[in-house]
Amino acid sequence: MKLATVLVAAALLAAVQKPTTLSVPAAALPAVLDRLALRWVDDTFKKMTLDDKVGQVVMSGIDSMYLSSDTDQFDALLEKVTKLKLGGFVVFGGSERAPGVLLNTAYGTVTLGQPLAAASTLNRLQAASAIPLLASADFEAGAGFRIAGATTFPRAMAFGAAMDEELVRSAARITAQEGRAIGVHMNFAPVVDVNNNARNPVINTRSLGESPAAVGRLAAAYVQGLQSGGMLATLKHFPGHGDTDVDSHIGLPVISHPRDRLDAVELPSFKAGIAAGADAVMTAHIQLPALDAADFSPATLSRPIVTSLLRGDLKFGGLIVTDSMGMDAVARRLAPGDAAVRALLAGNDIVLHSPDDVAAVIGIKAAVEKGTIPLLLLDASVRRILVAKARLGLHTKKLVSLDELPALVGGRQRAQVAREASQRSITLLKDDRNQVPLRASREAAVLYLSVLDYPSGWRIAAPSRTVIPELRRRWPSVTAIELSDRSTPSEIDLVRASALRFDAIVVSVFVRASSGSGRMDLAPPLTKLLGDLARLTAGTPKPFVTMFFGNPYVPTFLPDLPAVLLTYDFYDLAEASAVAALAGDNAIGGRLPISMPGSFDVGFGLVRDRLGRRP
Repeated sequence: MKLATVLVAAALLAAVQKPTTLSVPAAALPAVLDRLALRWVDDTFKKMTLDDKVGQVVMSGIDSMYLSSDTDQFDALLEKVTKLKLGGFVVFGGSERAPGVLLNTAYGTVTLGQPLAAASTLNRLQAASAIPLLASADFEAGAGFRIAGATTFPRAMAFGAAMDEELVRSAARITAQEGRAIGVHMNFAPVVDVNNNARNPVINTRSLGESPAAVGRLAAAYVQGLQSGGMLATLKHFPGHGDTDVDSHIGLPVISHPRDRLDAVELPSFKAGIAAGADAVMTAHIQLPALDAADFSPATLSRPIVTSLLRGDLKFGGLIVTDSMGMDAVARRLAPGDAAVRALLAGNDIVLHSPDDVAAVIGIKAAVEKGTIPLLLLDASVRRILVAKARLGLHTKKLVSLDELPALVGGRQRAQVAREASQRSITLLKDDRNQVPLRASREAAVLYLSVLDYPSGWRIAAPSRTVIPELRRRWPSVTAIELSDRSTPSEIDLVRASALRFDAIVVSVFVRASSGSGRMDLAPPLTKLLGDLARLTAGTPKPFVTMFFGNPYVPTFLPDLPAVLLTYDFYDLAEASAVAALAGDNAIGGRLPISMPGSFDVGFGLVRDRLGRRP
């Protein structure tokens, strides 16, 4: 073996054994402003008109697909900068049109954006703006969560299962470095909601776990990682969205717990994030009668929650931003202008993603002129926004280099950190028949079932597109079948009748729990099929292993399954890690960051060494 090959192999082995760090120097955020930055804040503020100030507190949305400067769409964005004088944008991925038809609803509209396109559009808007724009994004799972080619990390709950603060810091630092290279300055992460409700349809795997102390520790590490990479960190969704069973994208959740319960469970992780120096907090569209007994006063619009609790009791002095004002929990009840005014009166600094930016700006300006919104309140928010922009260095450099971007976004070294996180999160819940790693020869005939909650909306995460080739690389004779709530009784009966003809059965279950669908279960006929297969194989030597992607609580409804692997995620990385664990190519050591009602406690997880060796 050549020396170079040996060195590469040694490096890869070392990378798997400990958290991977990058040699790219990080432009960490300064804790305080220097004299020049302070002067810029003061000078800029003194020159601002009322229109300038109102625009600063409204943040609009922008897609990151290629956009020519000679288009109506770009002209509309320019008007938001030059006429509405908006202070920033939240960067989304992309979308494509789909037909609004009945019966076949499988078309997906969500796509990933493009890094160079996002950077180019942001640069052009920055150049047109008299005051630097603050660009934000929802990079909960890395910049690759929204932008193609950037690094995609597992969902937060996977990091909770891996239980490694340094790994969290590394992932956050990479996210910050890639985001800043694209022109994004503020990450709407980490999610510090403590997910203690198994039926939570919106947070779920976006949470780091169920233990307030563990969530707080990992969230603090994430904040530190983002800041070391030069990005603002945002704690969300205040004061805690973890114990809801309603998705605030489609309704208004109500949390009825008393204040002492909130102090014990929901608030500690926010306190830990604030103590770590978090730069921003996002408020939630949730109703908490113990904190505000008004008829319709979600946290986003509640002065007792935003000002009295967050600013007063928790002593938070950074930016406060609303959750998207386009979500149904608020948008169905209030006109955009009224909602924006109430958000600022509650104590928020930034009104995020209003359904109508013009209406929001007009409503805020009119409220200030009438005295409904005190000018001092608006001024305080504007100053906080300018200070944040100065901390980011936008007063000296607001454009990014398109030439340097390909070296700073994506790549093998960053992907290795994501792989490590994914591999270390895999959790073995059950192995009653001692079949993990999979006890099957390479020549075995394997039946693979890809079992979906429903087949629509999988545009950027087509189920099993990685599992199937990874299985076939190890067991060439794989018969792959997809089932969902649209599968007919005869199709399900055919699978049931033919299953025992195979040497081994491997199942992947894909159930989403966020955002916007409100669904989080398998169809009953599919649940029955899996239970039947467990019983049919019980008296045989045939391996039967089930891997779960997405909602990790689903196994509680399938108690008869003999072998269960959890991934806490979707996408290619989770699929590759699951098959590697199944085959014994990677060790298994993830621990449950949540409890399974009536089944498993927090911290449970069976351990397996590589290649089937038992520890």
